[in-house]
Amino acid sequence: MVDVSEKPATERLAVAEGRVVMTRATLDLIVSGNAKKGDVLGTARIAGIMAAKRTSELIPLCHPLALSKVTVDIEPDKKLPGCLVRASVKVTGPTGVEMEALTAVSVACLTIYDMIKAVERGVRIEGIHLVEKLGGKSGHYRA
Repeated sequence: MVDVSEKPATERLAVAEGRVVMTRATLDLIVSGNAKKGDVLGTARIAGIMAAKRTSELIPLCHPLALSKVTVDIEPDKKLPGCLVRASVKVTGPTGVEMEALTAVSVACLTIYDMIKAVERGVRIEGIHLVEKLGGKSGHYRA
């Protein structure tokens, strides 16, 4: 693991996003709240937040961080059709939170898939990437 003890604690923010692509009928089932497993969007949101908090247990050599804020927003998009998933993670510390944001999006997308796979096997998880990073020595990054 990289030694970050000499780095100053600064405010850091990372935003990641991805999407879950499905048929319009499956999206309508999610939006109406009639999926057999329950509230797909609410469950995926909580799963993403929980995953961000446990990133260091999932990714080898990733530092455990005391996160100050995690948000996971999931927007149904009829044009895809599917769901757009976006996570924002904030910390004041010596290392960034890109991995936490990416993990939050990944697990939220996987949760959506898990909750609807009985309805549609062809669901695709796509485009998981870092959108923005603020803070630290490397400064501001925007995709």
